[in-house]
Amino acid sequence: MAELPVIAAIQMNSTPDVAENLATAKRLLQEAAGAGAALAALPENFACMGAKDTDKLAFTEADGSGPIQDFLATAAYELGLWIVAGTVPLAVPGDTGRVYAASLVYGTDGMRVARYDKIHLFDVDVIAAGAAQGTERYRESNTIAFGAPAAVVVDTPVGKLGLSVCYDLRFPELYRALAAAGAEILCVPAAFTARTGAAHWETLLRARAIENQVYVIAPGECGTHAGGRQTWGHSMIVGPWGDVLACRADGEGVASAPISVPALHALRRNFPSLSQRRFGL
Repeated sequence: MAELPVIAAIQMNSTPDVAENLATAKRLLQEAAGAGAALAALPENFACMGAKDTDKLAFTEADGSGPIQDFLATAAYELGLWIVAGTVPLAVPGDTGRVYAASLVYGTDGMRVARYDKIHLFDVDVIAAGAAQGTERYRESNTIAFGAPAAVVVDTPVGKLGLSVCYDLRFPELYRALAAAGAEILCVPAAFTARTGAAHWETLLRARAIENQVYVIAPGECGTHAGGRQTWGHSMIVGPWGDVLACRADGEGVASAPISVPALHALRRNFPSLSQRRFGL
C-alpha cells in the first residue's frame, strides 16, 4: 500500500530582519522536508514582522522579482518541496503606501504556480474583557490593499489546495466557494493575535474543515514580536471530520501529518452534506 502524503505547517516568531527570518524559514522547511513532507506552508508575514505596520513597505517586491520570491523558488527546488508562502508584500501599481498581502505557491521545479491576494483585511478593535488589558486597534487597510474577490484553487501532488489568509477565516462564504471550486485542502497562513486566537482560532479552523469536508493546514506566527504584538501560534492540521491531526502550540517548529484525499472523498460520499445544500453555493 502506498504511503500517504505528508503536509506540514511551519510556525515562526518572525522579526523585522528579513535575512534572519529567511534563514529560520529555510531551517524549518528543511526540517519539514526531512520528515517526509511533500508540501509545507509558511505563516503570514513570515519574511517580516516589523515594529510598525509600515515597516513592511521597505521590503515590497515587484510581482515575480525580489529576494523573498527568489528564496522561495530556490528553496522549493533544492528541497524538492511544494511551498505555500504565507504572505509576501507585493507592489500595488500606482500606490507606494500599500502592498498586496500575497500568498504564493511554488512547485518542486522552483516555479510559481499560484498567487492569492488577501481579500479580507483586519480592521478591528479587539476590546479586552478586563479594562486593565486595554484595547488593541488594527487597521490593515492602511498599508495593505484589498485583493480582488476570487476563489483560488491550485492542483498539487497532495490534492487540490484552496488559498486564503488569516482574517479570511471568519468569512465562511470564501471557503464554500473554494470547496465548490474543488478544494480538498484549505490553507490558512496566519498571524492571529493572542487574544482572538485563544478565543476563536481552533474553533474556526475545525468549523471550516467540518462544513466543507476538507483538510485544513494552518501555519501561524507565535510569541511576542517587535513592537509588542503577541501572536497565538497553535499551528494546526485539521482533518475533514474536524479532528486536530497535528498542532504546534508554542515556539518555532513544524506540525505535520499524513492526509488521505481518497478517505476525504469516501467521507463525502457517505456523509453527502455538500451535495445536500439548499442555499447558494
